[in-house]
Amino acid sequence: MALAPVEVCGEGGGVVKSPAKHPKAESGPDPLLDPARWLPTTRDEIAARGWDYVDVIIVSGDAYVDHPAFGTAVVGRLIESEGLRVAIVPQPNWRDDLRDFKKLGTPRLCFGVTSGCMDSMVNRYTAAKKPRSEDAYTPGGEHGFRPDYATTVYTRILKQLFPEVPVLIGGIEASLRRVTHYDYWSDTIKPGILAESGADLLVYGMGELPLLSILRLLKRGVPFASLTTIAQTAVLLPPGATLPKNQHWEDFALHSHEACLADRGLYAGNFKHIETESNRVKARRLLQLTGDRMLVVNPPFPTMSEGQIDSSFALPYTRLPHPRYRKRGPIPAYEMIKHSINMHRGCFGGCSFCTISAHQGKFVSSRSKESILKEVESIKAMPDFHGTITDLGGPSANMYKMKGIEQWICDECVRPSCIWPGVCRNLDTDHTPLLGIYRAVRESPGVKHAFVTSGIRYDLFLHDLAEPQAKASHERYIGELVEHHVSGRLKVAPEHTSDAVLRVMRKPSFSYFHRFKAKFDAAKERLGKAQLQIIPYFISSHPGSKPEDMADLAVQTKELGFKLEQVQDFTPTPMTVATEIYATGVHPYDGKPVCVARTPEEKQAQRNFFFWHKPEMRGALRATMRKLGLNAAAAKLLGGPAPKGADRALGGSGGPTPRAAKPWFGQGKRHR
Repeated sequence: MALAPVEVCGEGGGVVKSPAKHPKAESGPDPLLDPARWLPTTRDEIAARGWDYVDVIIVSGDAYVDHPAFGTAVVGRLIESEGLRVAIVPQPNWRDDLRDFKKLGTPRLCFGVTSGCMDSMVNRYTAAKKPRSEDAYTPGGEHGFRPDYATTVYTRILKQLFPEVPVLIGGIEASLRRVTHYDYWSDTIKPGILAESGADLLVYGMGELPLLSILRLLKRGVPFASLTTIAQTAVLLPPGATLPKNQHWEDFALHSHEACLADRGLYAGNFKHIETESNRVKARRLLQLTGDRMLVVNPPFPTMSEGQIDSSFALPYTRLPHPRYRKRGPIPAYEMIKHSINMHRGCFGGCSFCTISAHQGKFVSSRSKESILKEVESIKAMPDFHGTITDLGGPSANMYKMKGIEQWICDECVRPSCIWPGVCRNLDTDHTPLLGIYRAVRESPGVKHAFVTSGIRYDLFLHDLAEPQAKASHERYIGELVEHHVSGRLKVAPEHTSDAVLRVMRKPSFSYFHRFKAKFDAAKERLGKAQLQIIPYFISSHPGSKPEDMADLAVQTKELGFKLEQVQDFTPTPMTVATEIYATGVHPYDGKPVCVARTPEEKQAQRNFFFWHKPEMRGALRATMRKLGLNAAAAKLLGGPAPKGADRALGGSGGPTPRAAKPWFGQGKRHR
């Protein structure tokens, strides 16, 4: 369909002027401004390619960065690789006359919608529900360039303007909200995002494989409405529609959305099945009645092969932000990763508070050594590269190439984590392939430093179940890491010190951190690297955490010599165990009550323990610890004499505790 003759507009609804001349323009055209290098974002850029129509238009909540770490670029380049014409509308203005949504006309096949690389509510608000001052995915870090619930807002606008054009939604916001879910920011139980947005199809998880299936069927002329049996997609059927037939999947019916609204036990029970089926090799198709319509969530594709993930990273990215932003300042998220390398996807940690496995999957998909080294060469060619690869990492830095020893065991497994409550005997934790990558990158000509700044899982090289070769690699790993790959500060995430809280978190005992620190310190001393530091991450107000647990955390970390920097309050995000506990007050796997810090006062009381070293906090903390009967602990933490008499035990016994989340969300109403 031909492009509509409408005004060309940019983010915020302002008219896009011709790009200013680059300083080098006097000696010739700036190659960065060659529209053939970029996926088009304006009618002028489309016309420069000689196109009179576009097949797919992507609407994104992020600025357009043409880099494999940004989902919009990956999807756009993938569509392009299929011989289709694709354009991007980045960060459209949703407040004005909606001209940004109309400026590229009507796509021939469909619109694609994503909120961006983050859930829009996490992007816009803190754990205290206060607006953030910066948006890392916007030029200059400016906030206010995306709406709340961006995927839903964008889709509803497109359905209003182009009612006959299908809308495909994807990205992390759509992925994590694909079924009935608790929304922390409105404090309500919401239906799956297909019901709220009006979109026609949802792709969840890492979308290359389902998207390729969709594109190839559309190219063959298959109607969009018939795309109901593609793996890793979800569709909301019309009232009375017959379930699509398939020869591959068993069906499992979740409790309906309305049943979830009425009974928190049923809602919590749903999650166990959702998480299990998301992480199974042989998953079932999930069905959920929502009003008079049936939500169908097809099982995921198998984990991407090495060749498939290599192909995604080999697409012709410029690895740069679009030149339209050159006067608006740097994009913080890009600046952070532009000289870094993501070596794998997926995480088998299964942490209760984390969405990585829910979106990327439990099984790790690793790139080939050749693919990684090719990206090193691309980074070395960048004009602002001065010899430092800032990260050789992934969701967890040291899971590269790790998988089950016997695949048939993995095929039957329903565990949410391969390393909790202990490392699986079938998991190969050999770090040899990873060490080979480290060596190859640091020895590449022109590379002065190759650091690891993603968080590492120390339980992967401290457990006792490994075969001799893997154990040998574990001993080598900490030495090579300290000698070559720590920039000064190494991130690890023990998250808490209380074993009771760590069990709820699905994290290993804090004793592992003690063992890791001892090995790290010994390697520092042996290698003459006294300046290196461990930076541990901790969470307050996680379900299961009480003030006594936070007092224990403060005392233990003080005794280890830490004044904590990397700390945060627990933020409930859709599709995590911890969020379901926060919403219901019970654990979805066993239905047992779990204490929850819910009010701002309860949360602040826990957060205060992070900052025991600040003079202004000492009085409040001493009063809190006195009420909890933790006088001896207060003396250790804050100084002063310990009063006579036994202290109440740290770690969650005795004293007032945050209440369980007793109220429920009858008919979706808010409660306080």
